[in-house]
Amino acid sequence: MYLRTVGYYNIGGFLMKKILFVASEGVPFIKTGGLADVVGSLPKYIDKKYFDVRVFLPKYACMKQEMKDKLRYVTNFYMDFNWQNIYVGIFEAEVDGVHYYFIDNEFYWSGAKVYNDDPRYEIERYTYFCKAVLSALPVIDFRPDLIHCHDWQTGIIPVYLKERFAGSDFYRGIKSVITIHNLKFQGKWDVKTVQSITGLPDYYFTPDKLESYKDANLLKGGIVFADAITTVSDTYAEEIKTPFFGEGLDPLLRARSNSLRGIVNGIDYSDFDPATDPHIVKKYNAVNFRKEKVKNKHALQEELGLTVDDKKMMIGIVSRLTDQKGLDLIAYIMDELCQDDIQLVVLGTGEERYENMFRHFDWKYNNKVSANIYYSDALSHKIYAACDAFLMPSLFEPCGLSQLMALHYGTIPIVRQTGGLKDTVEPYNEYESTGTGFGFVNYNAHEMLATIRYAERIYYDRKREWNKMIDRAMAVDFSWEVSAKKYQEMYMWLCPDYDADKE
Repeated sequence: MYLRTVGYYNIGGFLMKKILFVASEGVPFIKTGGLADVVGSLPKYIDKKYFDVRVFLPKYACMKQEMKDKLRYVTNFYMDFNWQNIYVGIFEAEVDGVHYYFIDNEFYWSGAKVYNDDPRYEIERYTYFCKAVLSALPVIDFRPDLIHCHDWQTGIIPVYLKERFAGSDFYRGIKSVITIHNLKFQGKWDVKTVQSITGLPDYYFTPDKLESYKDANLLKGGIVFADAITTVSDTYAEEIKTPFFGEGLDPLLRARSNSLRGIVNGIDYSDFDPATDPHIVKKYNAVNFRKEKVKNKHALQEELGLTVDDKKMMIGIVSRLTDQKGLDLIAYIMDELCQDDIQLVVLGTGEERYENMFRHFDWKYNNKVSANIYYSDALSHKIYAACDAFLMPSLFEPCGLSQLMALHYGTIPIVRQTGGLKDTVEPYNEYESTGTGFGFVNYNAHEMLATIRYAERIYYDRKREWNKMIDRAMAVDFSWEVSAKKYQEMYMWLCPDYDADKE
């Protein structure tokens, strides 16, 4: 009876663990960034023999219709929230063997885009989401052993588990993990408003809990109350304990360093594989890339109106166009870079000044620069396949996924050695013939330019060495299978098998 109550399945003497992912986005249903890739991909690779992994997401009105059509209504109930009795609808779907649940409420999720520009409203609707998820668990008869929360939007869940839900037998003993995908975004607003929205007592709004520099901070609450904290690379886990990267939370992260670990994200090689990619003109692999990869370059040059020259070094950028991505460095040296024998292909949207900067250089160097100021999944795949090198000079980068995709496509990354870029791209050493890319350390435009020009030199003058680097890059394994094993080890550590002798 006890095993059923706490939600274990007994499989050959092993007690199967139930894991619940809670996040603001996840592929294939809704995506704005890398968080969605993690939430959509990682559960597929967790071993189904030992873990029952399910996912909760908001039911956004801006989801594509084809994904909405997969959803089935389950039930609804009303919940006390923000001094009102609020509707909570529950929908479900199953994709790639993963069970998804959705919280439905038109007032909160009916916008034309995923995120809103009003931080106070964002705090209200994601607090509603978190409380609705916890309240829905008995309704759907799913009691997780562990809730895996992602970013500030779910930071209140570990707090609620220790507060209003702690008195119920159903919730008692549920562990929580919070993964920091980007510490810059924390969910901050004034204490009085957040206290009213969350319903938490004064006890929780002190400097050792949710209060941070006189504001309430939902991510901080998650970090304080979660049983474990992860972030998306080993280097970023160390960086965020320092003032420069810590975004004001570095003292807390140092205090909780024993509970903090970095696990590098993976990529789904079923979606990003040059041997099977439906978006590219010529498929290739680690054996035949020397002959076949260049055909994708030729096709992309024709498509984008660049000078068609198979031998010309092509550098790609697929990115959000923001300060974080190091675009001020690129702006500073663009005229110098465009004097070199290279082509630059850019894809992305973001801050207006960077969009216009790339448009300007597209106009000025039309046969060398192609600025594509929009987002296209198909074009991103073509860029990974066609380019010779991929530029990521980030100011900070918790993990980064683009460099992982570039490596798998044999497109050599040129990166600043920070966060996940440092952990995943080994700088080229010409004396030992090692490395999978090129790296520079200081956030300096001409140090970056010197590194790009070093890469150009190897590309043009030592082509055999360049091809050996591609061999090594395509051989590196950053699949989700590797990362999933590390998450599984953490889940087992937090949720050891139940000992019947203690009952």
